[in-house]
Amino acid sequence: MIPVERMRITRQEDGTAVIARDLPWQKLSGTSFFITGGGGFLGGYLVRTLLALNSSRVLDQPVRVTVLVRNAAKARASLIDVLDDPDLQLREADLSAITKVEVANSNYVIHAASQASPRFYGSDPVGTLLPNAVGTAALLEGLRESSDPRGLLFVSSCEVYGDVPRSSALHEESYGFLNPTDIRACYAEGKRFGEAFCAAWYHQYKLPTYIVRPFHTYGPGLQEDDGRVFADFSFNVVRGENIVMNSDGSPRRAFCYVSDAIAGFFTVLLKGEPAVPYNVANSAGELSVYELAQLLVNLYPEKRLSVVRRQTTPSASQANGISSELLPDTTRLTALGWRATVDPASGFRRMIDAYLE
Repeated sequence: MIPVERMRITRQEDGTAVIARDLPWQKLSGTSFFITGGGGFLGGYLVRTLLALNSSRVLDQPVRVTVLVRNAAKARASLIDVLDDPDLQLREADLSAITKVEVANSNYVIHAASQASPRFYGSDPVGTLLPNAVGTAALLEGLRESSDPRGLLFVSSCEVYGDVPRSSALHEESYGFLNPTDIRACYAEGKRFGEAFCAAWYHQYKLPTYIVRPFHTYGPGLQEDDGRVFADFSFNVVRGENIVMNSDGSPRRAFCYVSDAIAGFFTVLLKGEPAVPYNVANSAGELSVYELAQLLVNLYPEKRLSVVRRQTTPSASQANGISSELLPDTTRLTALGWRATVDPASGFRRMIDAYLE
């Protein structure tokens, strides 16, 4: 069982950290948001941050938040700590359907609905692809018909870069090879498609669209069956298990704590350029997969855990054509005044503690 109160307090503290950022929050005063994926990890943080703006009285007038979810029962369970907020409303719909979505004259749309976990790519590639592709188009059309549309924020992914050469940090134009017929590409191709829609709607209709590309983002709210290595390792520690590695652990990633990522998203929405992608990542949080495993067991010496290496073959991600290094250049985002403040040791400790009794 997840310790609900500890999780609530941790998320509340993270929201306070985001709101403390020096951003023009008053631009959001009295506006309405339409958020997809609010029952998920990043979407849930976005919802809670907006509601926290209201309770902190940072704004002259409150923000109203409508959350579009595919499964209302699961979303209520995920958002149980904020369900009674009078400025929150849930709506149920499936963004895999090819249709326009009514956004009820919202000023902003944040599209964070996506199956980010690799466990879905083989079992439900259609359900992974469509919300990022046709779902984005449906939301753009809905916002275009709003009486006062101010912007759509599309939560993309660093996986749009594909298989890039091992070189310097990836800036926003560093695209590599991506095979569209590889079933695992359903996620990355869907994100690429969504970004193309955002650029097209801005170019043709002057509808403001904003694109963020989060790199490996972690924090409280990740599911135990997420399937990504940083989540799997973290829950090994939560359960008091040794971390067993079935690869050489050499791929390097930049790990970003969720409050830093959410602050980056709002920085782009409030200060960024339309239809221009921004990497959102902690470039100082770079670790190899093996180094991450060692860090996590070292954070909890009282658990007496070890990293067990069964073999030293290349990782599954390398075998599937994903770059062994996905390391970000965040120059474009830091030029807007953003910076990461939570290092991996502090962030992973904060995340894991939120799950411990």
